[in-house]
Formats: sequence, C-alpha cells, structure tokens
Amino acid sequence: MDKLNENVRDKKQIKLDNIDVTPILVALILGFIVVAIYVILRRRSAGRRDFLLTGLCEAGKSAIFMQLVHGKFPETFTSIKENVGEYRSGHVAGRLVDIPGHYRVRDKCFELYKRNAKGIIFVVDSVTAQKDIRDVADTLYTILADSATQPCSVLVLCNKHDQTTAKSAQVIKSLLEKEINTVRDTRSRKLQSVGDDEVNKPVILGKPGRDFEFAHITQNVQFYEGSAKDNQLNHLTDWIDRML
Repeated sequence: MDKLNENVRDKKQIKLDNIDVTPILVALILGFIVVAIYVILRRRSAGRRDFLLTGLCEAGKSAIFMQLVHGKFPETFTSIKENVGEYRSGHVAGRLVDIPGHYRVRDKCFELYKRNAKGIIFVVDSVTAQKDIRDVADTLYTILADSATQPCSVLVLCNKHDQTTAKSAQVIKSLLEKEINTVRDTRSRKLQSVGDDEVNKPVILGKPGRDFEFAHITQNVQFYEGSAKDNQLNHLTDWIDRML
C-alpha cells in the first residue's frame, strides 16, 4: 500500500513538473496590457469635457448657445470671440463653447479648444446650405480631418427648421458627401505636392478609391434637424446628455 501511494505521488509530481506555464504567463501579460490601455483611454476621455459649437457665420450657433445655457433666444447676437458657458442636465454638466463663425477668428479659437472636445456640434443654416455648400463642406472637412478630433463624436445640426424653405437633414447630408468628395480630392493633391509635418498632418477622410461617405470615417457623425428660434433642440440635448 505504501509503495502504491508513493507511485501516485510520483506521478502527480511528474505531471506538475511537465506543465508548460508559458501560455499562462502570456495570458497574464496580455491581460495587463489590455487593462493598461483601457485605463489610459478612460483617462484621456475623462480629460475631454467640452462641447464645441462651430460652423459658418449666421448659422445660428450663438442662438443655440443662448438657448442651452441661458434658456432664451437673442434677437440679435453676433460673436466676435468665443462664448463659454455651462450646460447642465440634472446632476451632470459639461462645458459648451461657442466658436465664432468668421474665418479670421474661427480657426484660432478652434485650435484652443479642440483637444478638450468630447463632442463637436457643427451648425448648418438649412435655408442657405445649398448655396453655401462649398464653404460648409470645406469647413467641415477641416474639422473632421484634424487628428485632434478623431476621438470626438460629431453632430451636424441643420438649424432654422422653423422656416419653410429649410432643406432636410438627409438632403444636406447628401449635398455634403458629394461636395466633401471634391474637397478631399483637391486637398489630397495639395498634400502630395507640398507635403506636411508629421505632427499636424491631417487625416485623409474616407476609403481610398471610393466616393466619400460619412459612414467611412473614424468619427461617429449624426445629422439632426432643429430650430434655435423655436427652441426645437431636443435631438441636440439628448445627444449631449448621452455623453455627459
């Protein structure tokens, strides 16, 4: 009986000695790396708390800012510098930044706040969108192609839907996709001829060899209709609330 027990113990010892622990160590290391990456991304995301209102002049950005922050619609409001206020929803809050639409100050202000942006609200005048589509597409392309905005969610708010001549969100989306396709081709040729530094190198949007679609880019871009004048901004506030 004693010999039998010794044989059993010897067999167990042999089995333990023959176990390859390499896969276990690899799994533990991979698990540690995954957790570390998750923590880093969470910290970076936590550092982004701003929601930027941007777009062309007269699109209604400042009116939307006034409605969300102060609960009123201004009769006349032209921004020559950024407006910063707190947007509150229940017990949570985020910072709302209204970027001026004039090109002389827009890019400079956007540069100051883009790295803290959690969400970007690109406001379009739905009445004049078709007429201004080249400028609208060029401005939106600049924002989407910026390396600093790649983690951001983007909402294209088609404003002024209190007016009967306003274009629908779907029409504006289609117009923008077609025009951004042209803007992308033009900028790609410029990059090839001029070059760019690696730090500020813009992202080429969409899939190579395919017509541009918003579904093909990194950012989650959504289109909604609204009206700052009539305070029809439920889609916008719901979108912000989901990220707070």
